[in-house]
Amino acid sequence: MERKCIISMLCAFLIAGFATPVAPAIDKRPVAVERWCEKLPHAKEKLTKLHFFFHDVVSGKNETVVRVAESKATAKSPTVFGAVFIMDDPLTEGPEPSSKIVGRAQGIYSSASMEEIGFLMTLNFVFTNGQYNGSSLSVLGYNPIFKKYREMPILGGSGHFRLARGIATAKTYRLSASGDAIVEYHVMVLHY
Repeated sequence: MERKCIISMLCAFLIAGFATPVAPAIDKRPVAVERWCEKLPHAKEKLTKLHFFFHDVVSGKNETVVRVAESKATAKSPTVFGAVFIMDDPLTEGPEPSSKIVGRAQGIYSSASMEEIGFLMTLNFVFTNGQYNGSSLSVLGYNPIFKKYREMPILGGSGHFRLARGIATAKTYRLSASGDAIVEYHVMVLHY
């Protein structure tokens, strides 16, 4: 019954036009992707530098992160080892929450260390504004959140970032007592 309700709601939103429009920045049809791949041997790889802020909200009524699982040992662990979180965090141009939204960080992170608070991050930076609207970058890496700088690999992408590889450098800009965090990201990505 729950699944039927969710599907009905989604259909109603789409029909009513409440779905977030994503302008097709790049043709993603299979035939277009095949044509793109055929041109690849002659394409030049380029470097793109991105800078944005990630807003991780774990408190209040507008949470962007929820804990979805934990182990029996998590409650006793000083590092919350074994906890798993799902996120849908806004990415903004500046550190203020009211700053222009350029995309979302959507994915999973889990506490993966028994010795320090460090998360295994698997997420996509999904761009919803500007020249990269409709494109994404995939991140998979370890994030020891109390280190000044953290580096995570970019393992791929879509749209403008097809066949991407690169590095995302994170630095905590602000951390509140409730655990809400604003993280500054500098991303260097090679793509075609």
